[in-house]
Amino acid sequence: MIAVMANLLNYDVYDLELTGVENNTELKMLLMEISSKSIIVIEDIDCSLDLTGQRKKAATYEDSEEEEDEKEKKEGKEKGTKTSKVTLSGLLNFIDGLWSACGGERVIVFTTNHVEKLDQALIRKGRMDKHIELSYCTYEAFKVLARNYLNVESHHLFPKIRELLREVDMTPADVAEHLTTKTLMKDARICLEGLISAIQRKTEARLKKKLSAKGAKSSRKMIGQGRV
Repeated sequence: MIAVMANLLNYDVYDLELTGVENNTELKMLLMEISSKSIIVIEDIDCSLDLTGQRKKAATYEDSEEEEDEKEKKEGKEKGTKTSKVTLSGLLNFIDGLWSACGGERVIVFTTNHVEKLDQALIRKGRMDKHIELSYCTYEAFKVLARNYLNVESHHLFPKIRELLREVDMTPADVAEHLTTKTLMKDARICLEGLISAIQRKTEARLKKKLSAKGAKSSRKMIGQGRV
């Protein structure tokens, strides 16, 4: 999606790794060096820094800021990594602060698997104007993939696949993997049958897991009754 945006707008793409940025000042300098007409990408932002809304409390006399700094340096040394001092405030200024207005024509993209962990100030409208969920594969998405990879608009196996996709969560990438299987004649039927088999295996595995969990729960209940 980012590549499509860059090609459409004719923008450069910058991949920013927050854990490699030492502090807010360095983050600001990086912003000033980024050219206009660019897309700045921060992937898996929930894993980059502590941006979960758990803002640090003021240090007490017993645990001063200096002690905190020494503690963080020690932890970073033990892990063999550089400790980043980038704060939520610094990141917010990076997105829409004074220095972010210099140059302009920039698009900032965050990716995350856990949007609920991020501070609301970071993802509110006005900062992150567009929230796009890349969900599991729907039947409509499957038809697009089938058209792109197999050049097939319709097939007698489509209704079966539609029924199965309602029951199982499967990513578009997993679906595409089965549609791009190499066959001697690039037979659409073989690819679609392979996809059906993969979805059915996933369904069976999910059902088996559910029954196993149900059996374990019943077993714990019986043990509890025996103790009573």
